[in-house]
Amino acid sequence: MHKKGASNIKKIRNIGIIAHIDAGKTTLTERMLYYTGKTHRIGEVHDGQATMDWMAEEQERGITITSAVTTCFWKDVEIHIIDTPGHVDFTIEVERSLRVLDGAIGVFCAVGGVEPQSETVWHQADKYKVPKMAFVNKMDRLGADFWRTVEEMKEKLGANPLVLTMPFGSEDEFKGVFDVINKELITWDEASLGQRFETRPVPDGFVDEMDAAYQDLIERLCDIDDEIMELYLNEEPIDNKMIRNAIRRAVIDLKGVPVFCGSALKNKGVQPLLDGIAQFLPSPMDIPPVKGQNIKTGKEEERLPSHNAPLSALAFKVQMDQGRKMTFVRVYSGRLRASDEVLNPGKNKKERIARILQMHANKRERIQEAGAGSIIALMGLKHTVTGDTLSDPKNPILLEPIDAYQPVISVAVEPKTSRDQDKVDLALSKLAEEDPTFKVKYDEDTGQTIISGMGELHLDVLTHRLLREFNAPVRVGRPQVVFRETITEKGEALGRFDKEIGDARHVAAVSVAVSPRQRGEGNVIRSELKVISGRPQSSSESYSQVSSQFSSDISEGNTMKFADKSSGEEVAELPYGYEDLVLDALRQGLESGVLRGYPVEDVEVILKDAIYEDGLSSEIALRAAASQALRTALQNASPVLLEPMMRLEILTPEEFLGDCIGDINARNGKIKEIQPKGAIQVIRAVCPLQNLFGYSTAIRSLTQGRATFTMAFSHFDEQ
Repeated sequence: MHKKGASNIKKIRNIGIIAHIDAGKTTLTERMLYYTGKTHRIGEVHDGQATMDWMAEEQERGITITSAVTTCFWKDVEIHIIDTPGHVDFTIEVERSLRVLDGAIGVFCAVGGVEPQSETVWHQADKYKVPKMAFVNKMDRLGADFWRTVEEMKEKLGANPLVLTMPFGSEDEFKGVFDVINKELITWDEASLGQRFETRPVPDGFVDEMDAAYQDLIERLCDIDDEIMELYLNEEPIDNKMIRNAIRRAVIDLKGVPVFCGSALKNKGVQPLLDGIAQFLPSPMDIPPVKGQNIKTGKEEERLPSHNAPLSALAFKVQMDQGRKMTFVRVYSGRLRASDEVLNPGKNKKERIARILQMHANKRERIQEAGAGSIIALMGLKHTVTGDTLSDPKNPILLEPIDAYQPVISVAVEPKTSRDQDKVDLALSKLAEEDPTFKVKYDEDTGQTIISGMGELHLDVLTHRLLREFNAPVRVGRPQVVFRETITEKGEALGRFDKEIGDARHVAAVSVAVSPRQRGEGNVIRSELKVISGRPQSSSESYSQVSSQFSSDISEGNTMKFADKSSGEEVAELPYGYEDLVLDALRQGLESGVLRGYPVEDVEVILKDAIYEDGLSSEIALRAAASQALRTALQNASPVLLEPMMRLEILTPEEFLGDCIGDINARNGKIKEIQPKGAIQVIRAVCPLQNLFGYSTAIRSLTQGRATFTMAFSHFDEQ
């Protein structure tokens, strides 16, 4: 019986299953749960019975949409598994999962090799420095090629593969795997659904192949591990324990990727992978301590993965459960107990934990406490959303948030009856709280509610969920591309505000300068104001407090004037916070451009000057003047529209190659590469998203249904 609550941290493995769509992630996870005794039957994706694909939308479509969390045990190691989606529209689920994981299993199809979304998720894992292993799946399929997939891992991913199991046969003849370290053959009993397996010596005809694989493994370890190299050069014996220790060091230091193979659907090759998870992937103790900002001192701090350290945890996912909010959390240090009060330092709000849940997909087990290294769900958090930190109120720390992606496609929605308006609005707000890539906006010009997401499938799933989960049916308009705006030249402007509002006159003037940045660099907003003296900075002082002080200063007759730093002009006292009010107004102003109201990207905004009239200035005037100055400056800087460009990879039989290329050219796309891959041709191209609506139907028609394609967001570019 395993102890609930705070576990032995060294025995914990927090892992994710990541891959291209249809590589077999969920099928592999089902076998892992079955062989570890977590489930007593194997659920199949094609039957809609997979444990981890519990949503009705997932079961109907046969794909993973939301990342699901579960816990199982293998040889006294506690494994927390997150099964992530493979479809590009749900890439945020992968991003926020990888942010809190200590290890990842990349699943590759032995037929398709390293596919586009495999590259995307692999590089996402690289960004967070997540140690990885690889499982080459579908060795039983026609066209399976293990060694070609290993070569593609080197070429496309820059990985250093350490082959630990290799196939015994392939396609219809796939019978088992060779264990490279132990130099033995493993075969599975099909009648037991792969639970029973046996090991035996390598058959005579495969001894040379086994010796070559073992020698290659040792040589690769020599390149990355000093201990193995020294033993090898001195011709001293290297035992299996030394090899495993060296592999573990290589994985944790991101120098090597253990590679396993098998067929999850045919129940072969999974147990060696489970052994690899326990032996080679790090525990929370093996990775660098999490870092964050102490909000009291402003300095960076580390939190060690210890139950006795102050609490630090990151909320990485929000899910609505029968109308109630459930927040998934990774605990990095300290302990969480039911009924504890914790601090959300980013919002300066205290939260009360009602319940702590150990999750198994959509099933749950209530526990009383969770310690460092745990991945759990919390009930009762009102203010916490994806990317927020939870910490000990006495020792607050703010962890790095999770990157979110901007939506690229939008549709207009409206309730089917006017009586459903409030229901639809509430449901949309709950879905937006769940998913950071889903945005809801009310267009005042047209009176429409506009929802935006990562693709047609993303929005289709969400509109179906409105009816299924919230009983809020909607009519959906045609998909529209979400553009961006930017500028191509420099521009400056002075914004003045002078109006009677109520019984008071409000006056302010703000001067700003804008200039373009390189594509993809993002926005920068900075100030060049000269401040002679100011109120001591307080990180907890809110805009509302500043606004209140603003009114107080005005009533006391304080004159405020900001000046360009280069002028040397004397200025009056500038109380802390007023400059932040201007910068916040400029930041909000970039959310809506001057051409069509799309967000503005890759722009530098400099606050040059701001002047207030004694006794007349106010926050209203300040914000209005800043907004006016920014819009005029953007108009003076030759604004242009940016459209989303999509990365296409098309796999087609050679006889349809010319038709596919012609179609891409007709859609204003650009061919980047054409590469033969066995009997098919691989076309890689970039094409505007607005020209790709309905592309799946078009390519089926062009190729008699024999071509397949994948599409992922690439970048924004000028129309």
